[in-house]
Amino acid sequence: MLRRPRRSRVNAWEGGREEEARPRQREERVLLRGIFEIHRGSCDVVLSERALRWRPIQPERPAGDAKLNLQCKEEFIELKNIFSVKLKRRLCIKQPGSGTLLGITLFICLKKGRNKLKNSALDLINLSEDHCDVWFRQLKKILAGFSNRPKSLQILLNPQRHRKGAAQVYYEKVEPLLKLAGIKTEVTVTEHEGHALSLLQKCELQGLDGIICVGGDGFVSEVAHALLLRAQKNAGREADGLLSPVRAQLPLGWIPTGSNNVLVHSLCGLPHVVTATLRIIMGDLRPADVCTFSTTGKLLRFGFSATFGFGGRTLALAEKYQWMSPNQRRDFAVIKALAKLKLEDCEISFLTFDSSQDIQERREQGSRESDYNDQWQTIQGQFLNVSIMATPCLCSVEPNHRINNGGMALIIARDTSRPEFIKHLKRYASSKNQFNFPFVETYIVQEVKVCPKNTTSGSNTEEEEKSCRIASEEHFPWNVDGDLLWVTSTVHVRLHPGLISLYGSTMEEMSDPKITL
Repeated sequence: MLRRPRRSRVNAWEGGREEEARPRQREERVLLRGIFEIHRGSCDVVLSERALRWRPIQPERPAGDAKLNLQCKEEFIELKNIFSVKLKRRLCIKQPGSGTLLGITLFICLKKGRNKLKNSALDLINLSEDHCDVWFRQLKKILAGFSNRPKSLQILLNPQRHRKGAAQVYYEKVEPLLKLAGIKTEVTVTEHEGHALSLLQKCELQGLDGIICVGGDGFVSEVAHALLLRAQKNAGREADGLLSPVRAQLPLGWIPTGSNNVLVHSLCGLPHVVTATLRIIMGDLRPADVCTFSTTGKLLRFGFSATFGFGGRTLALAEKYQWMSPNQRRDFAVIKALAKLKLEDCEISFLTFDSSQDIQERREQGSRESDYNDQWQTIQGQFLNVSIMATPCLCSVEPNHRINNGGMALIIARDTSRPEFIKHLKRYASSKNQFNFPFVETYIVQEVKVCPKNTTSGSNTEEEEKSCRIASEEHFPWNVDGDLLWVTSTVHVRLHPGLISLYGSTMEEMSDPKITL
């Protein structure tokens, strides 16, 4: 006997209709077939290898009955979009979890717009214990076959002031979904800057399927840096002077609770907590390019993007006003930096992406950098800002571009008037081309060297490296993924394709950016 439940939270358009589905490449093997009540109506339900399909059961009517032409369209849900299955029982206050069986509930990941995801549920109502048990076991077996989905995660929470805390976001929005998906978690709250770095150098990674950060840009960059340092250590490699670093052992996920959330824009298209969580649950992994930032042969850190000049000085100003909220601090620092625009007199040398494949092969064979010095290009002068980006920074306060060929973007803003530079900055948050200015230059590169002051050439000999050091030991601020680094000499940035795997959407699923370099 079937019971009439409240209406399911999944509508027909969310799962799909047979007419809208792609043609089946081959006849799918039917695993189970039975009758359930869906959307307050009895349905013939078929479970195949790739999808769950159902069609309303229509009563027989006499020939010629006008009501016979009722729509009876088949609907479906692809199994790859199901992330959990539970037995549905009537709520029993005295004995939770032991109420009368009502059927099965499927928890589904659905697209909401172009980049956003949401979780929904579909109830399959049938009061037969044996019938539901067979279906429940088969569905659990199918879900267990998705080997790319994580089963055990280390969660790192970064407490923040002036905002809804990372812990609150995690326990209210993230943890319930992870528990629903059956993922085991171990939560650690970081107590100070650098805590995640020291933690990941010592903790046991065996048995984990990923590391999840709950915080802002700087925190996720710190954790990525820690994971890559751990990989070099496990491989017996020195961090300094790395030409071909070892890939990170575990993938990295990120729940955004920061003010800019640049990286999560690049991964998921928008800073949406539920979307980022569902990407992790579904095991949506993609390799990400990572840069090494080094000076005088010593590794400063691994990172995804950096700015020198206006971007670095703005962050340095913002760090002095920690008592403000993140958004207020950022806006105040931008205004103050614009009021006193400062040019950076430096030399920028870069290796274009066209010849990077050959260079990478020579690196792997142990060739010295001097063997391909003739391919470097050098520009000299005074610059307002220099941006170096390995990932597409899809954010309202960052250049919006896509790089999916293993190169990184070098964006240089030369000297110009304050109004023109402000106009350039404002376009970052609009649909207009923010690079369409005579003072803005863009390049796709494999390596970059930024040498402030006293610059002589783009070569890399020991004597020339020494000449690039600042005689007065003046420190220059760099903004590396939202973290402030003070450097006194040449910074050498190298791109390393696919060095770490990140939980996020595939490039095909991402919205097309407004500008392609």
